[in-house]
Amino acid sequence: MLRIAPQLKRPARRPAPAPSTRRATAAVKRALLWVILFAMPARTAPLPRGAASASAESLAIQPHVHAALDWFARNLSWINDEQARLTAIPAPPFQEAERAAAMKAVLSAAGLQVRIDSAGNVIGELRGARERELVLLSAHLDTVFPPGTDVRVRREKSRLLAPGISDNGAGLAALVALARSLHAAHLRPQRTILFVANVGEEGEGNLRGMRALVDDSAGRLKAVLVLDGAGTDHVSTKALASRRLEVVVTGPGGHSWSDFGLPNPINALVRGSVRFISTRVSPGPRTTFNLGEIHGGTSVNSIPHEARLKVDIRSESPDEIVRLEVALRECIAAGVRDELQAATRPSPGKLEWRLNVLGSRPGGEGRPDSPLLAALRSADEFLGNESRLERSSTDANIPLSEGIDAISIGAGGAGGGAHSLQEWYDPEGREMGLKRALLTLLGVSGVVPEKTK
Repeated sequence: MLRIAPQLKRPARRPAPAPSTRRATAAVKRALLWVILFAMPARTAPLPRGAASASAESLAIQPHVHAALDWFARNLSWINDEQARLTAIPAPPFQEAERAAAMKAVLSAAGLQVRIDSAGNVIGELRGARERELVLLSAHLDTVFPPGTDVRVRREKSRLLAPGISDNGAGLAALVALARSLHAAHLRPQRTILFVANVGEEGEGNLRGMRALVDDSAGRLKAVLVLDGAGTDHVSTKALASRRLEVVVTGPGGHSWSDFGLPNPINALVRGSVRFISTRVSPGPRTTFNLGEIHGGTSVNSIPHEARLKVDIRSESPDEIVRLEVALRECIAAGVRDELQAATRPSPGKLEWRLNVLGSRPGGEGRPDSPLLAALRSADEFLGNESRLERSSTDANIPLSEGIDAISIGAGGAGGGAHSLQEWYDPEGREMGLKRALLTLLGVSGVVPEKTK
């Protein structure tokens, strides 16, 4: 997951009150709602077909929703332990099967009908009254860390520390917690909810898990809510487009002493890379590039026969991505040409290069009248939480690019050091994140009135 600078906040219709006033108002509102809860009949109209999302206030007065919200406070220690247990199961890119098996077991224990699809996604179904209308709640299984990384979880005071503990241990724990809370509350949605632990979000996974989910649910998928990382201060409504490329330069190779002067693939790659890193990027629309990996050679005293470079390009504008890819091609071609010109002895073979596309994440934006965003805003207002709109690169890229209502949010608590061996998670504030996610989910799925269950 990657998020970039905050975008616009929700437009205010009137001058906003001071934070202390908002919190006090929210607290009074919640107190009144719980009084109403026990004073009125438990009836709520079902979510009309194609209608806007149900408000958090109208949901919170229902006893089953109240019970689901209340479940979190009683089970925070268990949720923390589940997060640590799941994080300690390795899930390198393209090797998520062991963690997927653990997620299948824990989602089955939450009363869901669970299967693993051909892509490797774990899918738990909570069938709704309108079975063919789907709402997808997802958290990605994979981490950026290679096989052999020590992912055992350490505890330091309130913090949990381990590679992947926040991204996306926090999301997986929230996925499980939401499923368990609905099961404990005997709550049935209007639309069928799919609880999904998906593969392929990180690195070169190219969002393959979410691509498969969207393809398999064509025409039925009404909303996608992605749980990625920690926090409650943001909501991603715009997809950041990206392109991952690999440059490969090959040559005859040889001995460092006896064949000195032959063209060297690593030299060519370095010459081209130096040219490329001088390429100017646009500050608006924001654009970035990163030379993330470089490989080549077999020994220090051998002229390599191959060298590889992996490059990540991201931008708010598809045109800027194309421009940088063209620049990369031109720079590598120039680097190969310069290395050939610098050679001092005839080569028994050619120095050649090619560019491979490792992955391409599409861009997209949610529509202004998004029922899913409206549900999130309603949950924030009810809980006294403030969040900003962001553009980011997450699993939500795929549904957003297809015109499907989708957002990505944090799962509560706080985290830091993502994609590093020093990654950490602090569960303080987790309950707020879980309630926020649940009310948003139910806002678009709807809840079957108790008398009709």
